[in-house]
Amino acid sequence: MKVLYKYLIREMFFPFLLSLVMITFILFINFLIRAIDRFLGKGIDVLVILEYLFLNLAWIIALSVPMAVLLTTLMTFGRMSEENEINAMKASGISFSSIIRPPLIFGTLITILLIFFNNYILPDMNFHARLLSGDIYRKRPSINIEPGIFLDNLPGYNMIIGNKSGEIMSDVRIFSKDQKKSQTSIYAKSGVLTTLYNTILLTLYDGEIHELENEQFNNYRRIIFSKHNIKIKADDILLNRRDSSSRTDREMTIPMIKNKVSNYEKRIEVVKSRIMGSFFRVIGDSTLPLSFEEATETIKGHKEMITKNKNLTKNQIHKKERQIRNLERQIKNEFGLIKSYQKGRNKYQVEIHKKFSIPFACIIFVLIGGPIGVMAKKGGFSNSIILSFGFFLIYYLMLIGGEELADRNKFPAMICMWSPNLIFLIFALYLNFITIHEISSKSIMFFKKDH
Repeated sequence: MKVLYKYLIREMFFPFLLSLVMITFILFINFLIRAIDRFLGKGIDVLVILEYLFLNLAWIIALSVPMAVLLTTLMTFGRMSEENEINAMKASGISFSSIIRPPLIFGTLITILLIFFNNYILPDMNFHARLLSGDIYRKRPSINIEPGIFLDNLPGYNMIIGNKSGEIMSDVRIFSKDQKKSQTSIYAKSGVLTTLYNTILLTLYDGEIHELENEQFNNYRRIIFSKHNIKIKADDILLNRRDSSSRTDREMTIPMIKNKVSNYEKRIEVVKSRIMGSFFRVIGDSTLPLSFEEATETIKGHKEMITKNKNLTKNQIHKKERQIRNLERQIKNEFGLIKSYQKGRNKYQVEIHKKFSIPFACIIFVLIGGPIGVMAKKGGFSNSIILSFGFFLIYYLMLIGGEELADRNKFPAMICMWSPNLIFLIFALYLNFITIHEISSKSIMFFKKDH
């Protein structure tokens, strides 16, 4: 049995690596095509571009791994079925439940590794990818100075040069812009442009500075220089790396997310305490309505009781009605705040469950891929990849739908994130049942062949 286990795991290991590389490459190329516009005309260093692409590999791999597991299982079992290896194992007294066990162990190992990846590696790479993406987005085109071409992306200045030899510019003309007090024009025989941190340093040689006052145009200055330095702040031209501690839900580890959820829970409890206090002051009962509708009904009943109370004077009735109106406005705002906090809490709870539910799908995809590969009796690459993409697309759409429902407070995050797994697990168990009991696959139209 150990020999069989080693054989089946070996049969899955190398196809898994190939499938993972292929699927990752397809998703990566799709991402690259969509992201290429961010780099065009920015003058960004090649190493920065490669870093950005590398950081975005994290979420691509997180999606590729379950797809690769499904594709590998379909191909492996399809090939073994086509070459009658499955029939030979069954003839030797090995049941399908024993055959599927080594792939399940393999899928479990992948699941554990993917959980670790999703919790410790993926959040940091997502975080740095977002920061770098924002820095690239804000970066203006690089200072590409060409002779005879007017350069207008320098903060506060326009510039044109007559010629350029290496880094040395000649016949340099600079004109001020967006200056209210005076107009400045500078001419220099030569000049060199360098950058230092977030500053552009323009060093000019053998030139003149002409300044004309804008208000009365009667104050004019002419300055002759042998060397003149101009410092220009270039925060929006150079690519500046930000260091931010603020992370989104997809950039957090589980402990970080739990802290966020705990903070939202505390805020909700504070709002509920305020509601109870307000009800006690106005109505005399520190009740906590479960919903805004229930609170409205309680306030409405109290209002009717006041209007029917003949022991109260008109001033007292008006005062209490004013208090009730204030309470109604407060309750509306407070329940709106609770709803907002619940949405924020659910968003983070969704991420916790996703870190486990998506890796767990690897085990389910093994249970699906094995029987389907046996029923299809064909290990063809094209058929396997079509089936794997089809199943994963359905799974992913269900996952997105569940996430949307959880974010809208329709259902708890746990139910929304684990429902796709449960549905696919039921389907997988059904496929394994009919495979183990050798129920004819011809009854399933999906796998029916034309002869």
